[in-house]
Amino acid sequence: MLDVRKCGIIGCGFVGASIAFSLVESGLFSELVLLDANQAKAEGEAMDLSHGMPFARPMEIYAGSYDDIADCGLIILTAGANQKPGETRIDLVQKNVRIFKSIIPELKKRNYEGILLVVSNPVDILTYVALKLSGFPANRVLGSGTVLDTSRLKYLLGQHLGVDSRSVHAFIIGEHGDSELAVWSSANVSGIELDHYCEMSGHYAHDENMQKLYEGVRDSAYQIIQRKGATYYGIAMAVRRIAECILRNEHSIMPVSSLINDHYGLHGVCMGVPTVVGSSGVEKVLDIPLNAEEQKQLLESADLLKSILDSLDLKS
Repeated sequence: MLDVRKCGIIGCGFVGASIAFSLVESGLFSELVLLDANQAKAEGEAMDLSHGMPFARPMEIYAGSYDDIADCGLIILTAGANQKPGETRIDLVQKNVRIFKSIIPELKKRNYEGILLVVSNPVDILTYVALKLSGFPANRVLGSGTVLDTSRLKYLLGQHLGVDSRSVHAFIIGEHGDSELAVWSSANVSGIELDHYCEMSGHYAHDENMQKLYEGVRDSAYQIIQRKGATYYGIAMAVRRIAECILRNEHSIMPVSSLINDHYGLHGVCMGVPTVVGSSGVEKVLDIPLNAEEQKQLLESADLLKSILDSLDLKS
């Protein structure tokens, strides 16, 4: 029987450990199980986190096995290889597909019935891979998509306009990567159309500023990696927010990555688009209005992902 207050994290690198810390701070779960190919690493992270329990809400934290996570309401998958200098994106995909082929069958053989949240990169490709290898219902397999990218856009827009980023409403959609796009046509600040708010704030070079802001979002991960080697805090906070939506059955709208069929003219691809997220995982994919250029860019992003998928052998 599933325990919705129990969460498993597969992969205890920078991202997995940061997610674990964020979830401990959140108090969402009563039990957290950590898995890693390096058992000692998982044990060390569990010990370190457990020592902070006097400052947090009660939670059992331990390193475990696939049997230990079989009844988790939510499993977060962060395992995967990091891209190295000289490696192509396809090289990284192939390595991480092999890793997923060792993980997903372990969940499948235990008849896992909870929700699988993929965070490993490239997240859109690996969400599709997890879905196909597992055979799970599409609503129960989702990826972090462009949730973090959207947060980055809101933050940068808030900084640009001198307004609380929580009052900014805008989406980054498509691939979590270089082909992602900003949906400027429906962006607003608390209901005020973005261009109008910009002019109210003394900003008139709309095209120039939008391009600069978009590039700031698209390239932010590269800039962080250049400075500190990896990104992990932002995605940890994004995953915590997705977990909240699932555990609390919020029906919140987030651009998670999930299987898209018959939306935006797309079929058979996973990518980040606005989606209603609740206790069953993906509840509904939303078709938000796009202008002609945004629709074109979204199709190009999907074509790029499909070209990579076509190169994969997804037989488990």
